[in-house]
Amino acid sequence: MITLTDTAANKVKELLDAEGSSELALRVAVRPGGCSGFSYEMFFDGDIAADDEQATFGDANLVKVVVDPASAQLLQGATLDYKDGLEQSGFAITNPNASRTCGCGQSFS
Repeated sequence: MITLTDTAANKVKELLDAEGSSELALRVAVRPGGCSGFSYEMFFDGDIAADDEQATFGDANLVKVVVDPASAQLLQGATLDYKDGLEQSGFAITNPNASRTCGCGQSFS
């Protein structure tokens, strides 16, 4: 299961508040595709399957994260962070299971 840093959890909570729906969870998934073989996908989802892995992150468990079983295997030990700076801005996944990543950081193998 992927882990969220406090910075990422706070940013996700901010985005959820902007959506106006506290029942939604952040779904993190791995899909075939991208320039390196697999690509990451993140979106808000209210449809949680019985076999989805779930975890909460942030102060007072602000954010629920769900991952399907197939993606969970590829995201084991991965971390989602959020950076807001001049050099780098946005969400970034650090995945110890990735043997190779592309230049954009959105796909891996």
